[in-house]
Amino acid sequence: MRREIIHQKNKKHLIGLELVGFTFVAKIVRGKFVRTPTGRHRVIHATTGTSVVPNTQTLMLMQLTLIELLLLAAATSSQTTQLIPPPPLSPPLDQVGVKPGCQDKCGNVSIPYPFGTTPDCYYSEDFLITCNDTHYDPPKPFLTETKDCYDKSGVSLVSNTPYLQLSKFFISDTDNVFVVVGCDTSAEIVVFQGKEYGYTGGCITKCDSINFVANYSCSGVGCCQTSIAKDTSYYDVRVNSFKNHTDVWYFNPCSYAFIVEESKFNFSSNMLTDLINVEVLPVVLDWSIGHETCSKVVRNKRVMNYACHGDETCIDVKNGPGYRCKCPDGYRGNPYLEGCHDINECEDANLNKCKQKCTNTEGGYACSCRKGYHSKGKVDGEGCTPNPTLLVQIIVGNVANGKLLVVFGLQKMEAHKAEGEVLQAKWRTNATKKATNNYNESKIIGRGGFGTVYKGILVDGRVIAIKKSKMVDQSQIEQFINEVLVLSQINHRNVVKLLGCCFETQVPLLVYEYVTNGTLFDYIHNTTKESKPNTSWEIHLKIASETAGVLSYLHSAASVPIIHRDVKSTNILLDENLTAKVSDFGASRLVPLGQVQLSTMVQGTMGYLDPEYLQTSQLTEKSDVYSFGVVLVELLTRKKAVFFDKPGEQINLAMYFLSALKDDRLLQVLDDWIVTEANIEQLKEVSMLAKRCLRVKGEERPTMQEVAMELEGLRRMTFIPKGEVFYITAFTNNLRRKLSSCV
Repeated sequence: MRREIIHQKNKKHLIGLELVGFTFVAKIVRGKFVRTPTGRHRVIHATTGTSVVPNTQTLMLMQLTLIELLLLAAATSSQTTQLIPPPPLSPPLDQVGVKPGCQDKCGNVSIPYPFGTTPDCYYSEDFLITCNDTHYDPPKPFLTETKDCYDKSGVSLVSNTPYLQLSKFFISDTDNVFVVVGCDTSAEIVVFQGKEYGYTGGCITKCDSINFVANYSCSGVGCCQTSIAKDTSYYDVRVNSFKNHTDVWYFNPCSYAFIVEESKFNFSSNMLTDLINVEVLPVVLDWSIGHETCSKVVRNKRVMNYACHGDETCIDVKNGPGYRCKCPDGYRGNPYLEGCHDINECEDANLNKCKQKCTNTEGGYACSCRKGYHSKGKVDGEGCTPNPTLLVQIIVGNVANGKLLVVFGLQKMEAHKAEGEVLQAKWRTNATKKATNNYNESKIIGRGGFGTVYKGILVDGRVIAIKKSKMVDQSQIEQFINEVLVLSQINHRNVVKLLGCCFETQVPLLVYEYVTNGTLFDYIHNTTKESKPNTSWEIHLKIASETAGVLSYLHSAASVPIIHRDVKSTNILLDENLTAKVSDFGASRLVPLGQVQLSTMVQGTMGYLDPEYLQTSQLTEKSDVYSFGVVLVELLTRKKAVFFDKPGEQINLAMYFLSALKDDRLLQVLDDWIVTEANIEQLKEVSMLAKRCLRVKGEERPTMQEVAMELEGLRRMTFIPKGEVFYITAFTNNLRRKLSSCV
């Protein structure tokens, strides 16, 4: 006895499924739908309010049973944008798989085994698909959302309360959320377990102005959300308004409630007005075979009609009973039919993460480095870096005419392309001279303790930066060599790239990528206090977060831990997008494994120098933390690390800042523009973080990893605008009563 598996309370909102040239019609008897080898599948919400449906009620019900079958083809969708079009309907046959001689498609929808359209083509009668002709075009599956709309006077225009029952599917509790959108809205989802009432949950959102609503965050203002319970296959959604949207009608005439895949829903304040124009929002459904675990069906496979091809492809489901079949990582195929076979990941660069050499293995692959390189050879982890023995093969000596001869081991490095730029281990003298017009004074863009930086333009139009040592001095040459050694260990987007070097001249040269917007020092301090800066506190916080991320990487994620040793605003460059690029690693030190501090000659810049390092000559990662704390204070106050408050009176910024905090004068020392433009609570949080970084004892300072995480968290926080008040409540109600009675 066959039966329809989905019902709808309000027949005018029945779901229609349209396909080009064909309509799937399926009737399910018992058991559960089996998911395809890719595992997850999606249905689509239509929020247009006027969905296209067939003319007769009977046909709509038949189509309604088939919305799940469309999911078989939707599994390959990987859309990540807010408005997600219907996913591709035809995954490749080598991923789907059908029995020989069996129909593999109905229209443009692929039919993978264990489904089939004729006897001997499906796993069991439960998975029979009947493919009938129809005239619906174009293909659009719809699942109605719950909405409640009013006119300016509070008269109801549209109100619907659909419900959904899925006898073979479960709403995924891990991938979906229940979302409510509106500024005068309460909504509840009533979930039934079988035929019995299960629980009621939901949330409330009220706001008097769209200014209270944060973009890209369903935080509770204008948009709230709650989780979905396990084993949800039958639910009812209801929406209510407190004042029929009369107070908020001009920007929010409707209330909406729906279940949606959490990772694919990106809330915007525009949705309060225009959600009706959002075309599709996906929902993830789970299903399985039978009601037993893998261990039981594998032991009794002959009796229990085991569906998977091979024991290793069986996985227990978490949302409901039963099991599924899935190819293990490194294998491909249809686990219900011919089984899974090994993938040669080395044949496709998108399937492996190797930097240089890739070797295929059964179910996986192995990365390695070419001769002369070491580490694990992975792009996203420990890449291939030149052996230290190569990096120190530098011989300095006097030759005829007093010129300096440097034989550099890295010249063995192959020239290669990365992101369209040719990286050269060795640059010729004539190329750098021509690029800088023979090191013309007009080309100087920076001066440091160990060299002058020139802007150069190559013959092909590329712009580079060239650091030239000031004099033939052994210590300066060692600084240059040290910078090459350190930068060879670093691969980070917020670190200035070293493109190559030139040792043919009397003084060595280093060639870098050119960073367009100069230094952070110039960006902060080249605007007078009276004039309005061409920036924002948001940009300041972004620069701080990116710089902290680099230092965290150097200390804990680089192949060899690195202490920068000269963190300051002049060593932080800004590109055209004001993205931070940390530079100048001449004073940096590699930290041998197992060591936490190095005994060195004190080196650094006054105002940024760690006082503990200054006293003990013991260099640790916490020395960078102190220097970064000074940079953080620069971003807060727009004062220099050492400044003159009165003629002849030199003041240390760190001491000045800490003294103000102690005397509760924070707002007096912060830059006036920043205090006006930024959120005070956020400024206080950043100020307290700077205070911790500036502690005298290094062991009491946070790590750069902790600093980076805290700054990133502050960047993502949404603060309420000053002087504005709003009311917001969100709750989950596990009782039988309606949400409206709880307000």
